[in-house]
Amino acid sequence: MKEEKIILPPINPTKSVEVISEFIKERIRESKTNGLVLGLSGGLDSSTAAYISTKALDKDKILGIVMPSATTSANDVEDALTIARNLQIKKEIIHIDNILEQFSEINVPNNSSNRLKLAKANLNARIRMMILYYHANSMNRLVLGTGNKSESLVGYFTKHGDGGVDILPLGDLYKTDVNQIATYLKVPYEIINKPPTAGLWHGQTDEKELGITYNLLDKILYLLADKHLKSQKVAKILKIPLEEVLRINNMMKNSEHKLAPPPMPQIRRK
Repeated sequence: MKEEKIILPPINPTKSVEVISEFIKERIRESKTNGLVLGLSGGLDSSTAAYISTKALDKDKILGIVMPSATTSANDVEDALTIARNLQIKKEIIHIDNILEQFSEINVPNNSSNRLKLAKANLNARIRMMILYYHANSMNRLVLGTGNKSESLVGYFTKHGDGGVDILPLGDLYKTDVNQIATYLKVPYEIINKPPTAGLWHGQTDEKELGITYNLLDKILYLLADKHLKSQKVAKILKIPLEEVLRINNMMKNSEHKLAPPPMPQIRRK
């Protein structure tokens, strides 16, 4: 068998949905909670997570919260509401701009425009996390994260933001895997095929920010993380520049802290 044919083997959508559904049920049982709260962005990941959730739980035990800001497109909001209507789950719309405005009064010294832009983008995600947990705590529910394996490996999420969740049902699926499951679950075509975006600023898309398509990124990540191949070997198999593989490898290394508990010193006792 040629090496190219072992790149990112396809998943079994039916089996994957069954495994994830059972995972959700078990986490609810273990935690003795009453259901789930998740953010609905109108994107592929959150829509797919919502669809799978309804396979695991009664619809009245799922709350989807739409949290638009000034940088959220009207199409994304409508797509999020469409998902809630299609699944017949409860929903809330909470605009976060008034919360964001409170931070504009805080003076941050010695900041560059780029760093401030990133801080504001991360603030969006962290405010949404707080809203989700406010509802989940008050309802005795779990916060369901919607991130995938591609994002986790390269750190494409906000620490204590969209990365701050109780369970991550799509966490072992690459972005292209999520696409397969979304197609299987009949998530609306328009949502599956629109450019992925976190909506953190106008015109922002995931692939533009990452500088690579998910299709290629997932192949690189699979060979590096799952097959444990060296960067030189990955570049040769995929017939791409070594510099591109090294860039992705560095992203993985630089984001390891996001997936680990906070470091702490070890104190010796007598």
